[in-house]
Amino acid sequence: MKIAIDTRRREISVEDCGNVCKLPLYSKRAFEILSQLWLKVGWDQKYPYTFAWLGRPIIQAPEDMVRAQEVIYRAKPDVLVETGVAHGGSLIFYASLFKAIGRGRVIGVDIEIRAKNRCAIETHELSPLITLIEGSSIDPAVVRRVKSLIKPGETVMVVLDSDHSKNHVLAELDAYHVLVTPGSYIVATDGSMKDLHDVPRGRPEWVSDNPAAAAAEFARAHPEFKIEQPAWPFNESDLSENVTHWPCAWLRRS
Repeated sequence: MKIAIDTRRREISVEDCGNVCKLPLYSKRAFEILSQLWLKVGWDQKYPYTFAWLGRPIIQAPEDMVRAQEVIYRAKPDVLVETGVAHGGSLIFYASLFKAIGRGRVIGVDIEIRAKNRCAIETHELSPLITLIEGSSIDPAVVRRVKSLIKPGETVMVVLDSDHSKNHVLAELDAYHVLVTPGSYIVATDGSMKDLHDVPRGRPEWVSDNPAAAAAEFARAHPEFKIEQPAWPFNESDLSENVTHWPCAWLRRS
């Protein structure tokens, strides 16, 4: 694809497979095209690695965090299970939302929680709302441990952000979807890998080996889950698509 921007003529020209499409620069479609390119370049430049939440690196695109906040505030789950801890920024983020709402807690699972990160999480002001479990997220013993921490009648949301290979995400979906309560979500993050296969830090196999492919396969086998972008609670624009590294990620249980 070749993209040309003419700011004087306020026009964007997109050439793909010999076909040329010219659009007004200040249009919804131009914004979508440029946003997708911005996401690719930003990811390759590690733009998501430039943010922290209440002192901990979060490694997420800001819009994905704001959209997650919108869903959490509306659904108000009692428990949010997240696979993939890293520096703990996402756990702290979710815990801070629960603190503000006045209900909810977080369970974080990672195959390895480094001592420095564990110490930072466990000594954080929001640590009373966080439980850490070390081990593979698809280890049956770990899954049983997570399930044992959820009380009868509690509402649950799950965010999958560990190993992003298709097979691993499928295994996580199989293991954790039973925890998700009707009206809530299991989220297979970082499906943008399918669009990042051709950037310098990407890998060719990501075209098919990615969380979005896992989510699609899972949804076909589990009709009680539907892939849908959660509705925006506020929108005074003509825009309708998230600027996201989590495309096709939100699986809502009916």
